[in-house]
Amino acid sequence: MKASAFLYPWDVVGDPDAAARIADLGVRQVTLASAYHSTRALTPRHPAHRIVTAEHAAVFYPPDEGRWAGHGLRPYTAGEWAPGDAYGEAAAALADAGLDVHTWVVLAHNSRLGSEHPQTSVVNAYGDRYPWAPCIAQPEVREYLVSLAAEAAVRPGAGGTELESCGWYGVSHLHAHDKIAGVALDDPAQYLMSLCFCPACRDGYQGLGVDPGRLAESVRDALEPLWRGGAAQALDAEVAPAVLDFRTRTARTLQEAVVAAVRAAAPAGFQVLLHADPVAHHCGANAGVDPAHILAVADGVVVPCTGGPRLLGPFAEQATDRTVLAANFTVVTGMGGAPTTLAADAKRAADLGATELRLYHAGLASDADLAAVRSALA
Repeated sequence: MKASAFLYPWDVVGDPDAAARIADLGVRQVTLASAYHSTRALTPRHPAHRIVTAEHAAVFYPPDEGRWAGHGLRPYTAGEWAPGDAYGEAAAALADAGLDVHTWVVLAHNSRLGSEHPQTSVVNAYGDRYPWAPCIAQPEVREYLVSLAAEAAVRPGAGGTELESCGWYGVSHLHAHDKIAGVALDDPAQYLMSLCFCPACRDGYQGLGVDPGRLAESVRDALEPLWRGGAAQALDAEVAPAVLDFRTRTARTLQEAVVAAVRAAAPAGFQVLLHADPVAHHCGANAGVDPAHILAVADGVVVPCTGGPRLLGPFAEQATDRTVLAANFTVVTGMGGAPTTLAADAKRAADLGATELRLYHAGLASDADLAAVRSALA
């Protein structure tokens, strides 16, 4: 199976041994971040630093000023953590080491955008804004995400792209000292807390005959038992199908537009994959999708498999012999990964239809983790 390792540009730039070290793992490809959210990352082997603080979501190349002139929303460039064309510098070093390079593009996850343009954010049923989550129902946000995808995905020399957060983002953030675990949010509660009530979404509900004010009240009512120590209730059955239909159609049309824009900007043979979850109402980095629909739009999907490859099944049922079905395994022990069982995990994923592997994340892993990966791939 073809394997690709995720990397940040700062894992490579300034480290003359990085590219050869990655190639020595036995991977054929690197999925290199070209547009990413804010993070604080360990660099265990870099000769110049050990911690990189990416203060805000940014692109790691010089954006095209002509593309973005006159746009209210536009990408932010990185600070000292990835200055200039850090992506291009890292990509060139990796290519020189014999590795294929594909871009890694994070879309609807951007805290700085929400901070500086609060009107773009998801708003929950209580009126709380999620500045990390741009609302994909808003025309201005959609235009921004489509343009960003086309530019950040199609970098010089890249053979393809992997699009993360290409759909709804919700209450889960996974950054900035989250303190929301005091009450466990199960799947229904995650969905209810992620429903958006910004003006664009309110108009969308209204257009389907659902009063947004009453809907917000019903969401709060459904969540009330949770705050008292019980379980969240299901959304009113009279409105639940319409709400899910609105959100599903909104995500689908965004995904179609993004993939079309990337393909229009890319050379022939450019591969487009989405990080995806087969449950349509799920939010986050792995966008909830309908497997049949997304595999008719993109070349394939990257599916989270740490903890088990069960999510592969619904995609495998819809796959053709040309579908890329990449099983994504965390190989950083300190982040819950299990690099020592990678060979067995990969075989189990292949038995369920996986055609490729993704390894998260070669830049964050310890030497011992990388040794285990090297052994498994051998």
